[in-house]
Amino acid sequence: MSDLQIGLLIVGGAVVAAVLVFNWIQERRFRKQADAAFQMPVADALMQDDARPRAMHERVEPALREPVLGDDETETGEPHVRFDAGASLADGDADVPVNAVPAPNPAAATPSERRPASPPVAAPAPYDELIEYRARIGCDGVMANVFADAFNQTRTLGKAIRWLGLPVGAAAWEDVQPWRDARYQQVAVTMQLADRNGAVQEEQLAALCDVLQAMAQAHGLRLACDDMVDALERAQAIDRFCVDVDVLIGLNVVARGEGAVNLTRIVREAESCGMVLGGDGVFQLLDSRGEPLYALCNHDAEPFAVEAMEGQSSQGVTLQFDVPRVPDGLKVFDGMVAFGRKLANETGGILVDDNLRPLTDTGIEKIRNQLMHIYERMEARGVPSGSRRSLRLFS
Repeated sequence: MSDLQIGLLIVGGAVVAAVLVFNWIQERRFRKQADAAFQMPVADALMQDDARPRAMHERVEPALREPVLGDDETETGEPHVRFDAGASLADGDADVPVNAVPAPNPAAATPSERRPASPPVAAPAPYDELIEYRARIGCDGVMANVFADAFNQTRTLGKAIRWLGLPVGAAAWEDVQPWRDARYQQVAVTMQLADRNGAVQEEQLAALCDVLQAMAQAHGLRLACDDMVDALERAQAIDRFCVDVDVLIGLNVVARGEGAVNLTRIVREAESCGMVLGGDGVFQLLDSRGEPLYALCNHDAEPFAVEAMEGQSSQGVTLQFDVPRVPDGLKVFDGMVAFGRKLANETGGILVDDNLRPLTDTGIEKIRNQLMHIYERMEARGVPSGSRRSLRLFS
């Protein structure tokens, strides 16, 4: 082999080695860039939302809309007005005999088998951001009894309060009960913004935050309260909407002329229709949830008795229909009208409105059209009649 050939071999080998070294350096540099780009930042789970710059938070105007849920009413908002309930944990495994399975050999386990199991991913607290104000508490495994005093104090603030807790190591939220032996990593306390007594007041929200702040300071907990001004604006908007659609319809069965209606017959008809007599002396037709569809009460001061005396009479009876609390309201209203006409026929009376004017088919259809308009408004605002959110607002 000549000197030229040897020189060419040496040069060629040097070029190949240089290419390999260059490729290795490039690959290492790109790998570092990729690791840096996809590394997850570490943040406090309680304060993560608040840690972002304010410019990243977009203002959400009050809007009544139904939350997308997978529970019993396609609601659970109850709470977007968001009810983001976490998935339930599976039941524990059944007991297994000690000798049923040989003990694993740690040395033989693969790297993936030796890794600790990933902790369950916790869902956001299931609160309804349309009709509730929220305060979040970071607990780090504090016992439930720490919340006992604040729990009792918040019950006196005049609006519905919910305490929701995420137990340590769990993914599903639950109602906090201070007397239980439980530890929580996060707690959310909510106050309902409106009901039939009106909108929440600034003093009530401030009192809630003061109680929770005192508790947080006493036990070294972290507290983050939602914006109070925004909550008060939402409360006023919700209250105005509720006033507009909060309607109670009454139909009356009265005697013709100077006569009276036979209460014994009316009681029998109510019982045969499936109505239940409550402790207040009012008959109610209940749905599958135990919620009233419509009620039947006596015109006279004396309420209905469990056993009506034969021949007992009254000036008349009233059927009442609480519009926003009844699901499938048009169907229920039609059923109440049919029942009222049946009572009138059985007692020789007449079906009239609250002004004692006889109810004709035209009058009934006019009421139905008004109901249809109300229910369309409720659907458009995300508060379907008879839904869990509607039952909370109209309570």
